[in-house]
Amino acid sequence: MPTLLLVRHGRSTANTSGVLAGRTPGVALDDRGVAQAAALPERFAGLPLAAAVHSPLRRCRETLEPLAAQRPELKITADERIGECDYGDWTGRKLAELADEPLMATVQQHPSAAVFPGGESMRAMQQRAVEAVRDWNIRVEAEHGADAFYLMCSHGDIIKSIVADALGMHLDLFQRISVAPGTVTVIRYTPLRPFLLRLGETGALGSLAPREDSTSPGGREGNPADAAVGGGA
Repeated sequence: MPTLLLVRHGRSTANTSGVLAGRTPGVALDDRGVAQAAALPERFAGLPLAAAVHSPLRRCRETLEPLAAQRPELKITADERIGECDYGDWTGRKLAELADEPLMATVQQHPSAAVFPGGESMRAMQQRAVEAVRDWNIRVEAEHGADAFYLMCSHGDIIKSIVADALGMHLDLFQRISVAPGTVTVIRYTPLRPFLLRLGETGALGSLAPREDSTSPGGREGNPADAAVGGGA
């Protein structure tokens, strides 16, 4: 099965102003976010990419623009299922203000029970995001083979929920995961289990490309669904 590179969009104007952007359509990258996006092509140098999928929101589209410009052959597709959580009435409000909302305790401690007023539940958010990953895994493998790499550019809570699923963690534990803007998280899927290869990576990813002297991606011999005893080399 393919390897998924989860890109959190570059830092946005909402990130720097402490606002919960949610699905606000016009939120753009700030200067730092633009620089993070510009660095993506170099970070992915040497790594073949079969496809790129992004949240329909502007800040995700902008994050992939430099990569798309350098790799015009790369097919880039929007998928609403990896769009930001619908925070409903919380959208556009200051995070400092939201900290006093009674629902915030549920979001922090029992997110599987959290339903945003006028929006969606965090459980539904995870379900649609994981469903998108499963569908794209099948599609990418069918078109490009089991060793293919593809990326998804999405949002913090979406990526955290996908990571939690890959680790077999209950959604109530996903707040223990942190992914900053502009970082890349890598999950290698196999028929038996996913492997979390990188979490919140800020450097180059080219070393993930299969080596010619290896029988499996990442340089590990044998069944790619087996974990390396002792941790691997």
